[in-house]
Amino acid sequence: MTEARRGATATCRPTGTAERQWPIGAQRDEEPGAPPDGDGSGSDGGCSGAEPQGPVAVGGREAVVVEGGHEAEALLRESRASVDPELRSAIASLPPSMRRVASYHFGWQHADGTPAAGNAGKAIRPALVLTAAAALGGPAARASAGRAAAAVELVHNFTLLHDDVMDRDTTRRHRPTAWTVFGVPDAILVGDALQALALRLLAADPHPASAAAGARLADCVMELCEGQHTDTEMEGRAPGEVTLDETLLMAEAKTGALLGCACALGGLYAGAAAEHVDALDAFGREAGLAFQLIDDVIGIWGDPRHTGKPAGADLAARKKSLPVVAALTSGTPAAAELAALYAAPYDEDKEDLEYTALVVERAGGRDWAQARAADRMARAMQELARAVPDPEAAGGLLALAEFVTRRSS
Repeated sequence: MTEARRGATATCRPTGTAERQWPIGAQRDEEPGAPPDGDGSGSDGGCSGAEPQGPVAVGGREAVVVEGGHEAEALLRESRASVDPELRSAIASLPPSMRRVASYHFGWQHADGTPAAGNAGKAIRPALVLTAAAALGGPAARASAGRAAAAVELVHNFTLLHDDVMDRDTTRRHRPTAWTVFGVPDAILVGDALQALALRLLAADPHPASAAAGARLADCVMELCEGQHTDTEMEGRAPGEVTLDETLLMAEAKTGALLGCACALGGLYAGAAAEHVDALDAFGREAGLAFQLIDDVIGIWGDPRHTGKPAGADLAARKKSLPVVAALTSGTPAAAELAALYAAPYDEDKEDLEYTALVVERAGGRDWAQARAADRMARAMQELARAVPDPEAAGGLLALAEFVTRRSS
């Protein structure tokens, strides 16, 4: 086992200032030879495998984060319990052929249609909807946002079904992807149907914010599609033709946009002012980009037992993920070696993916991604303080944001 497999759990922590302390790992000095800061932030934040410690300050006041992420895990469980009935009802309205594929994708059924107790995902996005609604509108607002939360989760799964086809991924949530079981046409059509179900849920919702929520979610889907288009277009370019700035913009569109939309929908259902809704959107986007940075780290160095995907799958597919682009643009000898590896298709008989991962790490890609994730989390916290000035009310959103950057799958 090479050093490229060390520390599969990714944790991040922005370097603190006197008035703000962060509970996400330990501070790290910038290492020599690290890639340039492609997002222009100039942050010197860092990461380690340390567990969360102490309180977090939001808006100059401390909000307690439950050690070990227990608060976030409880929120995710509660959100899954709240949203699952809406999801199951929506899926049950599909024609039988599509219902079978969707039920398999959500982990509710095996491929033969028999019941399964599978993994439907972490429910991070619906949790953000419900927690944002509660933060600004209390329990009543949270209870009213169930359909909006389900709609966001349906859109998320629409993107997963399509992404698996486009990326030719064969494993998701520790089982074969839907397209490998039912074929490409069925996977694409069911993804389309899930998007339609999401918009229908909001159109049928009597809540006064449902129309604005539907329009915002539709705009988000268009942004997601733009980000996915950029991602696939970049895959066809030579290693030296992709910049960090455009990769960051692509990641914000693909991942940050939906997390931001989820938070904004919660604000809409709470009846929040426009500036608070926009700040929630910005919070979700920044946290989403931190999420994507860590997801890319896990995609290279994560343990398949936790991720449910083959080790090094992103490297074998020659994906230009954020750590890879950071490594390619670092100007180091390892960058040139990585460019040469990426210039040819992966050949399992000639290339050791663990060695390729080590080259990315030597070029600074791993450290850069973890440091930038910490920086984006710092920005997210600033937006959260603007959206929800009361630290106690903001605690749930803070816990969820911390959770997404302190995970191993």
